[in-house]
Amino acid sequence: MKLKLPHSTQNWVSLIGATIALISLFMIIFLFVITFTSGGGTYLGLVVYIILPGFLVLGLVLIPVGMFLKVRRDRKKHLLPPTEWPQVNLNDIHHRHAFFIFAIGTSIFLFLTAVGSYEAFHYTESVEFCGKLCHNVMMPEYTAYQNSPHARVACVDCHVGTGASWYVKSKLSGLYQVYAVTLGTVPRPIETPISDLRPARETCEQCHWPQKFYSRKLVTQRHYMPDENNSEWDISLNMKIGAQISALGTQEGIHWHINPDVKIEYKTSDSKREKIPWVRYTNLKTGEVYVYQDKNESVEKSALDTMQTRTMDCMDCHNRPSHNYQPPTFFLNSALAAGVIPKELPWIKSKALEIMDMKFSTTDTAMIVIRDEINKYYKEKYPDIYSNKKYLVDKAVQGIQDAFKKNIFPEMKVRWNVYPNNIGHMEFMGCFRCHNDNHATAQGRVIKRDCNQCHLINAQGPPDKLEVSPINAFLIFKHPDKDSGDAWKEMNCVECHTGVNP
Repeated sequence: MKLKLPHSTQNWVSLIGATIALISLFMIIFLFVITFTSGGGTYLGLVVYIILPGFLVLGLVLIPVGMFLKVRRDRKKHLLPPTEWPQVNLNDIHHRHAFFIFAIGTSIFLFLTAVGSYEAFHYTESVEFCGKLCHNVMMPEYTAYQNSPHARVACVDCHVGTGASWYVKSKLSGLYQVYAVTLGTVPRPIETPISDLRPARETCEQCHWPQKFYSRKLVTQRHYMPDENNSEWDISLNMKIGAQISALGTQEGIHWHINPDVKIEYKTSDSKREKIPWVRYTNLKTGEVYVYQDKNESVEKSALDTMQTRTMDCMDCHNRPSHNYQPPTFFLNSALAAGVIPKELPWIKSKALEIMDMKFSTTDTAMIVIRDEINKYYKEKYPDIYSNKKYLVDKAVQGIQDAFKKNIFPEMKVRWNVYPNNIGHMEFMGCFRCHNDNHATAQGRVIKRDCNQCHLINAQGPPDKLEVSPINAFLIFKHPDKDSGDAWKEMNCVECHTGVNP
């Protein structure tokens, strides 16, 4: 039986549309097979599930458009009788062929649409889509994420969460991001905090819910001094992330701030949420309410009324859970402790910190400067080491370069000091934003600056002279820099510790 199509299909618009649709369909099938067999890649997925389906739909739309224009043109020339509605007569071979082509084509199209929509959904939810598609823009976030405790958690689990409503919101927000990346208007660095991020209690607490926090945690840190011997200084802390007895839950310890029976609210006078002039504590069981104001950052009531009141949640402290760009003194400590940078090289930490304090235009430039500066230093200052133990110098160069590429991204102007880290109080104000002895109520209650509220020191000092506390006791902190005297006791850590000044 000879296949006969309606006369209206005989036009260039429909022919072009059919050609586009068929080519797109065959390319989708071909590339889908390649993706299925070889794994494909980020950009291949973009072509298969987003770009080619768009051309397929465009081609299919052109077919009826061309037919409509053809019929309208023929009627104007009186080549066809005027009719109000199209007629379908299955006894007419032309109509019958058109009907079966439409029915079969529509069934195939709907099936492919269902499969394609499912694959497109999963593709746009993948880590590769989030991290690699806009490679230059998202490189800092993607690199830090891969080296974070959440490296096995998909980006969307934190940034979107479950439910259709937030999925739609994220995709609408993504349209602007695509526009910004295309036109090159993305801010460098990307600004934080993200104001439209989903509440942490709807995302973070799907895994980390307060009732199941551990009671306390022992943390041991290994520091290296910027001296000739890269002298080691260890400190062991008993972190009070919860109560001393786990049965007490969040009644005590650091996570008391999100106790379900307590509500902590605050107002901030800057976009980074670093200056907090006003805090309100509400006991949801007893109804007690206390309002604390910073006596050193007094703000008029009229100005306070214009500030947004934010309820404290996980992100107010854990503001960099997966995108933590460590300060040089920290990532160099880790590299020295792991042996990636040989601590046998005299002054290696000091020299590395000096280089890390420089600002570079590109990562490639930084790699060259690190290599040249380290080699030049040991060639001039320690020629014996440079001649006889050049492998140590080369290892140090490689270790510093690798650490740099995980934490500093010149192309996006991302450095540790761009994004404040509110966990702790060393390089950033963190805890001291509120716990500074300055926030007080009218009745004299004060938010204390007492380090022992959050942690106790179990051991501290160089390995050969490590001072250890008795069981159920703690040590008074001793500053490793003996030349500093007692001045540090009256200062905030951030006044000296800048990230390159240990």
